[in-house]
Order: sequence, then C-alpha cells, then structure tokens
Amino acid sequence: MRIVPTSLPGVVIIEPPVFEDPRGWFMESYNHRRFQDALAAAGLPVPGPFVQDNHSCSQRHVLRGIHFQLPPGAQGKLVRTVKGRVFSVAVDLRRSSPRFGHWTGVELTDANRRQLWVPEGFGHGFLSLEDDTQVVYKTTGYWSKDHERVVAWNDPLIAIDWPLDAGVTARLVARDADAPSLHLAECFA
Repeated sequence: MRIVPTSLPGVVIIEPPVFEDPRGWFMESYNHRRFQDALAAAGLPVPGPFVQDNHSCSQRHVLRGIHFQLPPGAQGKLVRTVKGRVFSVAVDLRRSSPRFGHWTGVELTDANRRQLWVPEGFGHGFLSLEDDTQVVYKTTGYWSKDHERVVAWNDPLIAIDWPLDAGVTARLVARDADAPSLHLAECFA
C-alpha cells in the first residue's frame, strides 16, 4: 500500500495495490497489519482498531459534513468510494494546531480506488459528484450522538473550494445547513 501525504500532516491518501488480469481486478481494501505498518513507516501515529463500518448512498450535489466527534467519542475515519465519485474533505479542528481551520480535499472514485485517512482531531465531509454514489468508511470509535458535532460546510474562515457545478446549490440536511461557523463551534483542544 502506498501512502500519499496531503497538505494536512496526519491526513493521508491510501493507495492499495490493485491486481488486474483479463477476469477483472482484485484489491485488499483493508489489512490491519499493513495499514498500521504503512502509517508507522510514514512516521504517523497508529490508531486504535476500527470498530464500526458505515455505508452511505448519495445523489449528485448532496453534501455531507463537516462532521466529527469530540473526545471521549472521537473517531478516526478511513473513507473510500465503492460506486461513483465524491470530493472528500478533511479539516483540521484542533485549536492548538498551527493548521487549525485548514482543509485538504481529494476525489475518491470507484475507478481510482483511493482512500482517505482522517485521524481524530479532524472533521470530514464530502460532496457527491454523481447520482447513487456509495461511500464506505471505517471508524476507530462508535457513533455517539452526545459527542457528534458539525462545522459549517461553507464557512468563509475555512473556505473549502467545493467543486459544485455553476448555478447549483448543495443539497443539505438541516443539521448541515444550520451548522455553526468555525469560531463558534466546539472543537478539539
């Protein structure tokens, strides 16, 4: 597996090896030992085990995020797209970080088979770029309503460059549409 750094230290793109032949292709989408060894070799902290898998399906222009959970319910997320395309974003939400409020984004598709590792301390969101796009992600913590938080997807302090088509408005649920701005949000220390 190949680890590709992003502009946010700790957030990395994972490129698993893919084996193709005339029958199609095969890839190991997750291997605990290889994932931990690759992070350690890159000088990154090794997270605890994954305890929950989530699977969502979104129509084009659906935007989910920026979501995160505070301690003691914090989660790291390993995100991949199994059908369609998304623009997946991580935002540094650690107030003590010199990169607080900075973001990075990558297109995850069923064709490129890339994954995004979003460690604890970062928020995550994505914009679906096609109808019926399916995203699967592993988490290092269980979902907890009491610890779940959200930051405005369009906060000008973060200034994410979402690839929305001209004249199109993102499709949001009320929680995401009404999310607080970064300076009002409860974030990590």
